[in-house]
Amino acid sequence: MRLRKLLFSTVVVCLAATAYAAPALAEEASSRDTTREKLRTLLADVGKRSDVNAEFRQSTKQPYNFVASMDGFANADSLEVVISVTQSDTIGFRVYPHFNGGYINIDKAKNGPALMRQLLHYSDTNFLYWGADSTNDVFCGYTFTLESGFPPEALTVVLRSIRGTDRFVGELRQYIDGSAAGNVK
Repeated sequence: MRLRKLLFSTVVVCLAATAYAAPALAEEASSRDTTREKLRTLLADVGKRSDVNAEFRQSTKQPYNFVASMDGFANADSLEVVISVTQSDTIGFRVYPHFNGGYINIDKAKNGPALMRQLLHYSDTNFLYWGADSTNDVFCGYTFTLESGFPPEALTVVLRSIRGTDRFVGELRQYIDGSAAGNVK
């Protein structure tokens, strides 16, 4: 009898916790959906501007990501842009430069340690920070917290800054393939 009461009490507590958590989870998903739709509208507008010139589309693999490819650069083949609306009220930008037909990868670079040192230096001196993902592919990025609301002007500034990444790809060439710095603008 005592075990039955304990089991019943445990079930009641679990159900109460679930009932309490469900509205919070629904509100979080609704907030994330709202942010995604605001971002979709902004990207459709700003992407058409000549200083951005990118057609963003919703990812088929991750519904909270928007992706675009930018081209027409002196150094990079293209820039792959991934913008994510996260569960933790942030919007994250990741810009993957493509060079010589693929990603810039630390493990495949002619001088990986020097490449990493330069990325750290760029993170200290550039508007966008630089890093490598879990497969060691190089990217630059920016992250917004949404504590003060959706920042359309600030997002636009980052979108307009992405094309400047090409200059740094030119500077990184010596570490990637051993050639002299490229067409640095």
